[in-house]
Amino acid sequence: MKIRSCSLLLIPLLAVTGCDQLQTSLNGDQAASTTTADTASAAATDSSAVVATVNGSRITKDVLDVYAGQRMSKNAEDATPEAMLNELITLELMRQEADSKGLGSQPVVMASLNQLQRSTLAGAAIKDYMDKNPVTDEDAKTYYDEQIGTPGKEYKARHILLESEDDAKAVIVMLDTGKDFSELAKEKSTGPSGPTGGELGWFGANQMVKEFSDAAAALEKGSYTKTPVQTQFGWHVIILDDVRDSTPPPFDEVKDRLKMGLANQNLQKHIAEIRETAKIDIPQK
Repeated sequence: MKIRSCSLLLIPLLAVTGCDQLQTSLNGDQAASTTTADTASAAATDSSAVVATVNGSRITKDVLDVYAGQRMSKNAEDATPEAMLNELITLELMRQEADSKGLGSQPVVMASLNQLQRSTLAGAAIKDYMDKNPVTDEDAKTYYDEQIGTPGKEYKARHILLESEDDAKAVIVMLDTGKDFSELAKEKSTGPSGPTGGELGWFGANQMVKEFSDAAAALEKGSYTKTPVQTQFGWHVIILDDVRDSTPPPFDEVKDRLKMGLANQNLQKHIAEIRETAKIDIPQK
């Protein structure tokens, strides 16, 4: 019975620690010899309340709170405060055993700790940027008015994506002789929609690259492009199946999603700016 209980305890431990490796050291009093100097410094300056001491090593409330957040995101079953503290004690015991055996010097363990620190600090930097550069309701409303809020048209189309202009012209010739568009898409298209006959479903003009949207909007219902359409993805032959008026959703319905999307755009722009000023060297193989 005791063995079974231990097995049940280890399942959530492995779920939290096995994939993400988010918990490097539970020692709030002294860092394990395998951790970095920065990690040791962070452990030493943790002044939150001590919730347990294991062979002289402290587990603090801050560490328990971090672990609880990880644990709840993985599996909320049996995630009581007492259970989570016991799991942390088990992790600390195993950390101490690994330290006593010198397992921290193994290359894969050192690499895991290195990547863990990188991910944790990167996450902190991202949160700091997001907190200091919030997207306001006004920002979202401006985007909504410019990109979504104006009634327009939606298009239902299929396409065949080819690697070259000559290939696209050859497909157009086959269509002119009466070949079925969907069958040609299944046979010739290099795009992911090929197996479904080139189906793209309904889309608004701002959901596709401009060259594609302009070409689709210029077609009459039931007609296809007589010349290949070039985009960054290759050469397209497009057939327009239907057109309808679009009714934009109310702003309040999409506001939160817009704010999240704009925040992500701002973050990606920030990262791109950092990359521009960074010295990045990738050795050639």
